[in-house]
Amino acid sequence: MVYDAVLLVSFGGPERPEDVLPFLANVTRGRGVPPERLAEVAEHYQHFGGVSPINQQCRDLLAAIRADFAAHGVDLPVYWGNRNWHPMLADTVAQMRDDGIRHALAFVTSAYGGYSSCRQYLEDIAAARAAVGPDAPVIEKLRQFWDHPGFVEPHADAVRAALATLSPARRETTRLVFTAHSIPTSMAATAGPEGGRYEAQLRETARLVAAAAAPDLRYDLVWQSRSGPPHVPWLEPDVNDHLRTLPGEGITSVVVSPIGFVSDHLEVVWDLDNEAAETAKQLGLDFVRAGTPGTDPRFVAMVRELVAERRDPPGTAPRRRLGTLPVWDACSTGCCAPPARRP
Repeated sequence: MVYDAVLLVSFGGPERPEDVLPFLANVTRGRGVPPERLAEVAEHYQHFGGVSPINQQCRDLLAAIRADFAAHGVDLPVYWGNRNWHPMLADTVAQMRDDGIRHALAFVTSAYGGYSSCRQYLEDIAAARAAVGPDAPVIEKLRQFWDHPGFVEPHADAVRAALATLSPARRETTRLVFTAHSIPTSMAATAGPEGGRYEAQLRETARLVAAAAAPDLRYDLVWQSRSGPPHVPWLEPDVNDHLRTLPGEGITSVVVSPIGFVSDHLEVVWDLDNEAAETAKQLGLDFVRAGTPGTDPRFVAMVRELVAERRDPPGTAPRRRLGTLPVWDACSTGCCAPPARRP
């Protein structure tokens, strides 16, 4: 297959105070999120001046991918479009059409399977193409990358760096706590034909990062950033609830690693650097939050490798993986069914 562009697809975020509520309306449309929860989340953004760091992080990643492509002779333009805020995906797809792009590969800033983390991006791409019309380029999503060395190794190095800031005398009472965005349990159960793909992939990533960074330490996978109606069950435990159990186990220090994320966007800096850090302080726990891949050269090179898997003749580009769970290029029809939406 001949591809003539790469499209970076991300979540998007507000970049000024007046953007916050319209952005959140885009994010939560049809989900039945209570108004008081929206107001609470809006305050999180206003705490940072109404600006989410994610768009600048995407600009930085975009620049790094373009530089890496140029350095390795990959002659493909790289575009960027968001799910929920400008640059909106449909506008970017229209620009690609106007530039003569016919067949592109999409790199999505989510490593995992599941509805919100994979299928919804496919739906977003389809909706953007439909809005642009029959001349819109064909766009194929690159595979999930939860176990790619370019994703796992930067997380592992970040955990090592975080551990190095803690007292070696407390090593035996230190716990690794991996976090990811919680989702409704009903959605988790339908994440893939066999069910449970999202959680299974995260558990594999946690295992791989822990084995590489600190095989002598125990670790847990917990959840953060719940946003749905209170009566709907979501994956648990919440990171704050989990931290409250650790002193009773004799734990004195924690390293929290947000393996569910590729960069330090708002749900990382608020939910972990603010809320979880404050919980740990109240409990008397030493707390360090490990970093995310961001623009780590290995993560940027991974994008090029994923493109090569699809662009180069079959068998010529190695498919580098550290895990054992199945992976594929194209999801089957009906994969990761969406949750029931409210009007």
